[in-house]
Amino acid sequence: MMALEAEWIGRTETQRVCAVLTEAGYQAWFVGGCVRNTLLQQPVSDIDITTDARPETVLDLARDAGLRSVPTGMAHGTVTLVCAGVPYEVTTMRRDVETDGRHAVVAYAETIEEDAHRRDFTMNAIYAKPDGQLHDPLGGLADLAARRVRFIDDPDQRISEDFLRILRFFRFHAWYGDPATGPDPDALASIGNHVEGLDTLSRERIGAEMRKLLAAPDPAPAIATMRTLGVLAHVLPGAEDSALAPLVHLEHETGSTPDAMRRLAAIGGDDPKNMLRLSRAELRTFAQLREAVGIPDMAAALGYRHGADRARDILLLRAAMLQTPFDPSELAAVERGANARFPVKAADLVPAFKGAELGRKLKELEQRWIESEFRLTREDLVG
Repeated sequence: MMALEAEWIGRTETQRVCAVLTEAGYQAWFVGGCVRNTLLQQPVSDIDITTDARPETVLDLARDAGLRSVPTGMAHGTVTLVCAGVPYEVTTMRRDVETDGRHAVVAYAETIEEDAHRRDFTMNAIYAKPDGQLHDPLGGLADLAARRVRFIDDPDQRISEDFLRILRFFRFHAWYGDPATGPDPDALASIGNHVEGLDTLSRERIGAEMRKLLAAPDPAPAIATMRTLGVLAHVLPGAEDSALAPLVHLEHETGSTPDAMRRLAAIGGDDPKNMLRLSRAELRTFAQLREAVGIPDMAAALGYRHGADRARDILLLRAAMLQTPFDPSELAAVERGANARFPVKAADLVPAFKGAELGRKLKELEQRWIESEFRLTREDLVG
């Protein structure tokens, strides 16, 4: 069996956290995203460890070792240990004994084989010892190599345990799946049987998954499949994805970083604020993008009014949603507009203008200046 090689495994703090468990006679296995992403040579953000030690024991061992511990999820067997400022989520091996599609009642397990069977996808059930030695009880390595997102055991059962796994499946396929082969047909068949279960989930959980999905390098094929199966209509009624693939194409052409709100603006929806629990800032961004797409401002004016980043988003969305050509030279105009500074101040117009009349005159002169593509000087405008 191959070994996992990564900088984070050899860190002193990582080895110390594992030693707290192993030196007391307990198991310690890295599992989940840290293993999966390392094998895919992708960044690792969180380090998850599973152990046969009970959470109360983990807390005691951490205290004796002088590590800070946080009982972040005791009901599910999870304790966060903090070493040198780095958090490690330590969860006791578990097996589900009862589920209702949203929550699970869990019992502790003794082996990683038991623990593996309660996880969602095979690529998330690959384990590594503190020395990096891998253990693959369910064939996750082969699926990962083939970029195949596959439910563990029976897809119907896995989905019935937590209906959020429907959205997780599309998110994982968008991030890790092979677009050439498409999603696993057995998974899609089971998802089609359980679409109604999405209505039982909290909008906060749905919104969090949709943000992660829309931030994938190319979420368009996954979103299209969601539409076909009726998933999209359940999570975001009124959404229409015909502009998403063209937008992603333009993003790649212009080197634009994937952005969930830009992509959400492309697909729309009847009530994204409540359906996805958008924050006030997200809602402002969404509304501004959707509104600006239909306003025929020139690129330079967009840069001036909205700033360079937002103006670029608007240009990309406009081309994708209105099916109009995208002119890369407009990006230079955006930058020029973003750096332009209106040369007239209120003091330049008093005492000739006051109050509301002063404000109207400033707006009038500003519009003339914008229409001149910022060429008019203060003298040209004020005289």
